Amino acid sequence: MAPIKVGIIGYGFSTKCFHVPFISAHPDLQIACFVQRAEAPSDKAGAKPGSHCTVDHPEAKHYRTVDELFKDPDVELVVVCSHTDTHTSFAEQALLAGKHGRYPPNHKDANARDADFVVEKPFTRTTEEADKLISLAQEKGLVLTVFQNRRWDGDFQTLKALIDKDALGTIKEAEIHYDIDSPPWVARMTGKEYSPGQGMAFGLGSHTIDQALILFGRPESVTGFFRALRGVESDIDDTFTIILQYGAPRQDLLVTIKTNIVSPMADQLKYFVRGTGGTFVKHGTCAQEQQIFDGQKPTSSGFGSEPEHLYGLLTSRTDPSDILPREPATSKVTYDALSKTYSARYPTVPGRWLGFYENVADAIRGGAPLAVKPGESRDGIRVIELARESHERRATVAWY
Repeated sequence: MAPIKVGIIGYGFSTKCFHVPFISAHPDLQIACFVQRAEAPSDKAGAKPGSHCTVDHPEAKHYRTVDELFKDPDVELVVVCSHTDTHTSFAEQALLAGKHGRYPPNHKDANARDADFVVEKPFTRTTEEADKLISLAQEKGLVLTVFQNRRWDGDFQTLKALIDKDALGTIKEAEIHYDIDSPPWVARMTGKEYSPGQGMAFGLGSHTIDQALILFGRPESVTGFFRALRGVESDIDDTFTIILQYGAPRQDLLVTIKTNIVSPMADQLKYFVRGTGGTFVKHGTCAQEQQIFDGQKPTSSGFGSEPEHLYGLLTSRTDPSDILPREPATSKVTYDALSKTYSARYPTVPGRWLGFYENVADAIRGGAPLAVKPGESRDGIRVIELARESHERRATVAWY
């Protein structure tokens, strides 16, 4: 069966680092075209790599408007990597375009029309926009998903596996961090007045909020604190804390989601999860991003694996030897008589962002349900809205 033809809107950092390497690594996907507003350079041989899609991908078609892409009969999967404020309009156009999906001849939906569509995070700027897209996709029987690639982070997959194994008992408190000390991109945050879609809650928070919702579900209430620590007066957050609280039977659970740009430490805290049976503390961030920057490919040997010194520390009331993976080799389990606890470095599952596109391809072929449902990403936007309301009211806000 011929590969699924992919059209990508936008040719910026996200496209080049987080989408192209993983789409290109999948045998069932083929990049057919890009939408990049800039005119192609006349001297492609002398142009700087990364400057234009025609320089890096001469085999793909180049369009300067989305209308040209939507008229291309070859395009079956549209990936939107443009600015956040265009996500809704481009997604709506793609859904209305009714791109043909591909199915085996004997598939039950072989004659169906299917607009396969991936939206970069954040999904939309508001839940109203998200609801509109979800409703349109359902009305037309079309597929819509969101690029929540950090569900395939190695550290998140490791934490999820520990929770699934009940290694921590009943979770009472969880901290999910994505801190970056003095990141260079804050210099581009020059706006003063906030509008939906701006700030780090919509940026890095789109990942960590999604992880919290996947692990623990919709909260009963939300409390938010938003700050600008980059040395300017602004309502646009670069630092935030969002607290999720739950109803019965999880009324004792407190989930804290944080991003802070004043955090001078080599390996940033990622997770601190406390349960009745143990705790898990993890530093560092998923290795895949730096590996892509270093020129590695998703199919390279060892891709997604991280060094042992970043393995999370599992502390348990019971000997965890039975749940420790046999490979790779781990540090031995130690016992502390004073606290009556065991501890061991728990090997991090190799990260696999390629898993997102593997699932998308399987869903298009009719072999699997979508791993990232748009309603889940819609709930992530709702958390930000309620956290903003909480911040402005200086009060905890119930989910509604």
